[in-house]
Amino acid sequence: MKVVEKFVSINGESTRAGELAVFIRFKGCNLSCSYCDTMWANEKNCPYTEMSPEEILNYVRETGVTNVTLTGGEPLLQDQVSELIELLLDNGNRVEIETNGSIDLKPFITEKRPVFTMDYKLPGSRCEKSMLIENFSLLEEQDTVKFVSGSIEDLDKARSIIETYDLCRKCHTYISPVFGSIEPSEIVDYMIQHNMNEVRLQIQMHKVIWDPDKRGV
Repeated sequence: MKVVEKFVSINGESTRAGELAVFIRFKGCNLSCSYCDTMWANEKNCPYTEMSPEEILNYVRETGVTNVTLTGGEPLLQDQVSELIELLLDNGNRVEIETNGSIDLKPFITEKRPVFTMDYKLPGSRCEKSMLIENFSLLEEQDTVKFVSGSIEDLDKARSIIETYDLCRKCHTYISPVFGSIEPSEIVDYMIQHNMNEVRLQIQMHKVIWDPDKRGV
C-alpha cells in the first residue's frame, strides 16, 4: 500500500472533529478537483513508503490512538484496503474512510464496517460528473456526506441534492467552504435564508490552527 504520510493529530473535520486520530494518507486519486489541497499526494513522482496492512496496523497500535482516518488521494483505490479495514476494526479501532464520492461503497459495506465521510463534488470542483449517486442508498446514520462549496451556485446544488435524496434523514450532512473562495458567513446566511435545518457548517479546524499548507497535521 502506497503511504505518503502517517501521523497523529486531531480530526480537522467530520463527526469526530477535535478528537485525536491516526491519519494514514495514501498516494493517488482518480479525480482532480479544482480546490484539491492534497494535489501533491496525487502526483506521479510523489514519494511514498510501501507498507503492508500488518505494518500499518502495527504503527496504529504503537500510537495508542483509537480513531483511524484513511485518506488520500482516494484510499479506496488502494490494493488491500479491505484487508486493512478488517484488521483495524478487529483491533478495536474506529475506522473513518474519507472518500471522494466516485467509488462504489458496496464492497466495503460488511457486517463490521467503517464510517464513511463521502464527498459530493459540486459544480465548482469540475468533477461532479464522476459522482456515484447510488452510494447515497448505502449510507447510514454514522456516515457523513460533505459538500465543499465555493460559490452560491455550489450551495444551490448542495441544497438540491440534500433535499432530493433526503440526506439529513440518512446521515450527517455538512457544508464546508472552499478555503479562500467563499466566506463562512456567506454560507451561514444562505443556510438561514433557506431554512437548512440539520445541515451543519464545518470549518476545516486544522487550517485554522496551523498554516493551511502545512503537512502532517
